[in-house]
Formats: sequence, C-alpha cells, structure tokens
Amino acid sequence: MPGSDKIIIYCDGACSGNQYHRNIGGWGAVLLQGRRMKEIHGSERNTTNQRMELAACIRALEQIKSGKYAIEVYTDSAYLVNCMQRKWYATWQRNGWYNASRKQVENRDLWEKLLSLTSLYKVEFIKVAGHSGDKLNERADELARQGIRDAK
Repeated sequence: MPGSDKIIIYCDGACSGNQYHRNIGGWGAVLLQGRRMKEIHGSERNTTNQRMELAACIRALEQIKSGKYAIEVYTDSAYLVNCMQRKWYATWQRNGWYNASRKQVENRDLWEKLLSLTSLYKVEFIKVAGHSGDKLNERADELARQGIRDAK
C-alpha cells in the first residue's frame, strides 16, 4: 500500500451515447492513502466522455482536505494527462483560451476548475493503459459505469 504521506487517485470517465445530444455520462474515482480507500462516482446528462474524464479527476481532488500530501493521479485519459504533463493549459491561457487551431478550448469551465484545484497541491499525472488489467484503473471504470447506471 502507498505510504500515508501520499494520496493515490485512479479516475475514469464514461459516456453512454457520446455521439447523441441526450446521453448520460459517468465518472468514477478510487482514492488511496495508506490503508484507507475511498470510492466515489456520479453522473451527468448531455455530456461527453472528455468532460467525464475531467469531472472524475476534479471530484477526486475535491475530496482532499489538506495540501500536505503529494498526489499521484492515474488515468487512461490521454486528453487529461497530455494537457497536464505538456502544460497545454499555459498556452491556452496565454491565448485567451483558444487552441492552436484558433478555436475556443472545449471544456474550459472544467479545465479552469481542475487548474484551480491542482494549484493547491503537488500533483503528478500518470498515464495508464485502459482496460489492460490494472486493477484500480478497472475499478475506476466500473465506478464510472455505475454512475451511468444510477442515472438511468
């Protein structure tokens, strides 16, 4: 188990009918600190898979009440990891929240919330392969799908 001086988060998002306007998305996260484990999940309607990936991470970080812990976020979302590791957000902010294609950055509201939360902590984002047998990543996926089922 991880030491109590570190918090480990596994988060995932899912969206049923991602291509349709009327759909249901779910998010799930597993938080670990020492021997303690907490699972959370939820849902939203009329959303996208990308929004649910961000929501899972945001909801998990909102559970943390102290900035004294290092945090590792594990996710299979390249969208989330690439933005945070490569600091795409810094360019977006400099460009007035426009991307390299001169289009408004999608999900700006969630990116701003995520950046606000990550500014409070030392957070490292780590990419894991989806559906590859990583037990905690698979559990986060199950929780995201549970969020969708709960909303139906």
